[in-house]
Amino acid sequence: MTLKNQTGAIFFSALLLLVTGCGENAKETAQGVPPSPAQKTEAPSPPPDSIPEKHLVTAKTREVYQWYCAQCHGLQGKGDGINARLLTVPPRDHTKADYLETRSDQQLFDAIKKGGLAVGRAPCMPSWEHTLDEDTMHSLVRYIRELCECEAI
Repeated sequence: MTLKNQTGAIFFSALLLLVTGCGENAKETAQGVPPSPAQKTEAPSPPPDSIPEKHLVTAKTREVYQWYCAQCHGLQGKGDGINARLLTVPPRDHTKADYLETRSDQQLFDAIKKGGLAVGRAPCMPSWEHTLDEDTMHSLVRYIRELCECEAI
């Protein structure tokens, strides 16, 4: 990803947050967004106990994190992204193990897939289920585990 693309993504994310705000109902922010190709072809979710143990963290995983997550969670995952100051609830610091090791991989996956409200957390965390495929979301969970240098207890 070039610097120009990153700048464009950051600007777009900041503009999206300003336009949509961070309301009580995260579903309101998803209205009006056309379905992505992944949304149209998404397969049903597997049962929670069938989630594969490991997904590789690749260059694509890091690129996806920089593109979709870094605007709030920061380039290094420290919760200091460009949008962080605009949010009423600070984004999670993915480098701090004290909280993340109390969360299972399934809980992190659900937060990414369904958003903060679905897991009883901040409504500012959007749902990515219509944007990212499940393999990518599992890979992001592994990347977050790398950032915190922790595993679920």
